[in-house]
Amino acid sequence: MPDDRLSEVFDLVEVTTTLTGGVTARGGWWSRTLLDDPVKFFAMVSGRARLTTDGLDAPIELEPGDVAILIGRSWVAFEAGDTPRLEALPESDFSAERFAIADRVADDVLVGGCVDLTPAGRALLLGALPPVAHVRAAAAESGRLHATLMRLFDEVTGDRIGSVFAIRQYARLLLLEVLRAYAGQADAPPGLLRLLTDQRLRPALALMHAEPGRAWGLEELARAAAMSRTSFAVRFREVAGVPPLSYLNTWRMLLAQRALRAGDVRVGELAAQLGYGSESAFSTAFKRVVGESPMRYRQRVRGAVTVV
Repeated sequence: MPDDRLSEVFDLVEVTTTLTGGVTARGGWWSRTLLDDPVKFFAMVSGRARLTTDGLDAPIELEPGDVAILIGRSWVAFEAGDTPRLEALPESDFSAERFAIADRVADDVLVGGCVDLTPAGRALLLGALPPVAHVRAAAAESGRLHATLMRLFDEVTGDRIGSVFAIRQYARLLLLEVLRAYAGQADAPPGLLRLLTDQRLRPALALMHAEPGRAWGLEELARAAAMSRTSFAVRFREVAGVPPLSYLNTWRMLLAQRALRAGDVRVGELAAQLGYGSESAFSTAFKRVVGESPMRYRQRVRGAVTVV
């Protein structure tokens, strides 16, 4: 299923999502913040607000449960209500007294956070999203996006035992639901998200994921998708943004990075598992994609001192 594929990608790229602050206000208000993190998200818990940022032609209207992901933006601003508007300063203390909304349904409550990705995650996920991605809660399947957001907010403001762990998990689930919802939107650009939800290409994608070390050919993959070789190659590139075998190589490198981070597998053994004829061929492909050799990568991510 497409959602299972997306979860699999999440595990490979080690997505980390962290809440950093929020705004609660009533009536007319505005807020503007400089952005340092390359990937930011903002979620409208209750109320409404208009979001603007650099490179955006028109404001985005955020409604309850809506989420916006900003990539590579330098600032973001929000405004709501009628003039005159007062400045609402973001706060990082999500105390129940300040952010509780049970008896304050008229309030606008907005939370923000950052998304940390491995280099492989940036290559796969960020390439599938525009600089500003707006996901509407109304378009998300069965209201799961809004429900996840409310569970996250409840944990953030509840100050209960285990809340730190729960917040990390719900924040990660929130991003997963955002990507699920965005993948289903008609205007999603070519990339991983569209590929994971393409019904015609799903059988071929399943083969590549199940046996990444096999020397797949276009003929076999096209046959699995019940398409001609030419039609399959054209559709795959239109949907994924890259040719099928280029995607397969990228997938292999994701698997290789996870294996190198997690254990002491020998590079030669890993090369054989992923379908490379020799250790040197694998190392060359790995360095071309990741930017460093497999051994240097493992030493760096596991905190070892690299010998020059």
